[in-house]
Amino acid sequence: MQEPLFMQPVLQEKMWGGTKLRDIYGYDIPSNHTGECWAISAHPDGVGSVENGSFAGMKLDDLYTQHPELFDHPSSAVFPLLTKIIDAKDALSVQVHPDDEYGLANEGELGKTECWYIIDADEGAEIIYGHNAQTREEFTALIAEGKWDQLLRHVNVRKGDFFFVPSGTIHAIGAGITILETQQSSNTTYRVYDFDRIQEDGTTRDLHIEQSIDVSMIPHTDPVNDFVVSEEDGNQFITFIQSDYFSVYKWDIQTKAAFTKFAPYLLVSVLEGNGSLTIDGKNYPLKKGQHFIIPHPVEEWTLSGNLQLIVSHPGPKNK
Repeated sequence: MQEPLFMQPVLQEKMWGGTKLRDIYGYDIPSNHTGECWAISAHPDGVGSVENGSFAGMKLDDLYTQHPELFDHPSSAVFPLLTKIIDAKDALSVQVHPDDEYGLANEGELGKTECWYIIDADEGAEIIYGHNAQTREEFTALIAEGKWDQLLRHVNVRKGDFFFVPSGTIHAIGAGITILETQQSSNTTYRVYDFDRIQEDGTTRDLHIEQSIDVSMIPHTDPVNDFVVSEEDGNQFITFIQSDYFSVYKWDIQTKAAFTKFAPYLLVSVLEGNGSLTIDGKNYPLKKGQHFIIPHPVEEWTLSGNLQLIVSHPGPKNK
């Protein structure tokens, strides 16, 4: 099958969400508190559908299981990745995700290693990324005493930054930040702290202190990110991360670029611009806010125009 799979996103309401997913990308959001666009997803909590071609209308989870040839006959029982755009009008909770072993044993699904590309950020915006405790005992005590300023590490961010967030990393996306998130296909989140926020029904959201202590990296260690940058014919290509679970790239296309298959399949999100994708002599128009999969049978393709793309594929543990 020499054609891309354009995906219909799933929009998710969140108490901290806003309207950027409509205002910037034109999505039909369900409310003015829409926090997440599950752009390419086969997770049960938000399964996307194919928009075009031979498999139009088919759910991605069904496509993955019924047509393994499109994904190089993968060993992973579930579609392994999930791509999101997140609009954090307000700060998300301080949270942590388990690894595969803990997630499968306790939640019945994969763990969650993820990464963030900062699409945009208000001046002075920040994330929480890691903590300052050196031992499990210190970590537990600071949580129990509510000494959040002492425990949590705050990092200022700006447009174009990239962060790798392995499972076990204490983290939170701050207010005024829009990100493209590439993650394992998991929805398991343990909240450590939620800023004592009150929901519309007058209650607070559940915290998961015991699980958070179980799975957190102590002490915190920042991962080493060695970006690889190359340029050709006015186009720029950045390799952000090549991990066990995924590899993630940013492609800035200013002219025209030809590609040959280098991974089982690719997940592609158009963050900016307009252009076209050419496969087997057929042109597919591209615009901001589109998301598609280049399946395994596609051997060669060309991108042209003025495009900013985030591209990913599974790593060795997720094939």
